[in-house]
Amino acid sequence: MKNFHTHTRRCMHASGSDEDYVLAAIEAGYEVLGFSDHTPWKYDSNFVANMRMPLSQFEEYYQSILHLKEKYKDQIEIKIGLECEYFPRYMEWMKEFTKKNHLDYLIFGNHYYETDEYHLYNGSCTRDDEMLTKYVESTIAGLETGLYCYLAHPDLFMRSGRRWDEKCDQAAHTICSYCKENDVILEYNLAGLGSSLSRGVMEYPHDAFWEIASQYHNKVIIGVDAHSPRQLKDTTLYHFAQKKLKELDVEVVEDITFIEYPENND
Repeated sequence: MKNFHTHTRRCMHASGSDEDYVLAAIEAGYEVLGFSDHTPWKYDSNFVANMRMPLSQFEEYYQSILHLKEKYKDQIEIKIGLECEYFPRYMEWMKEFTKKNHLDYLIFGNHYYETDEYHLYNGSCTRDDEMLTKYVESTIAGLETGLYCYLAHPDLFMRSGRRWDEKCDQAAHTICSYCKENDVILEYNLAGLGSSLSRGVMEYPHDAFWEIASQYHNKVIIGVDAHSPRQLKDTTLYHFAQKKLKELDVEVVEDITFIEYPENND
């Protein structure tokens, strides 16, 4: 097993130490663990986010994971990444930030429209048809940058509480078609799955979305989206997802493409 979607308590809605996540992954039998906490942003405004680490914590995050990577190198492979949105006004900064810190990968989590400074969360505002259209458009625009290794929770818009309808159908077809044509991996998200099952609802992953993904034979990766070490230690949902995806005509993958950097010849 491999998981590239792991958070830390720096994002303010996760628990456990960085080492706790590593130990849980080793106990569960993971071969690779990628940390991808919610990316910090250098805002133009004085906005302070409440669901991501501030920029001032990034260096400590990076050094902590680097230390664990070395400490447990004989037991598990550890990668350092971020779960990153597509904020058009800040993308040049993000490109430089990624390059400067030699991050292994970025996951595309399209949580907010344009920037979280506007508070337009795609897991709620997409109840409105216009915002659902904007979610799809910004998802495609973000993928066009080529910065991301895969698209996390592509059906996040179903967290808004809307019922599946023709607009949702169109959204799913647009996303799945683009990802098929451009060889983009979709994520089957276990955090959303666990939440939906525990509350007896279907938000994301939504069966209707994944039936459409099946039609396009999309590439799919399982993302634990771990916000606690327990979510790595307990592999029940992971195996549930494996069985579910096997029933669909999708190509399940475990590996991602890491960012390549030119060798420094100085």
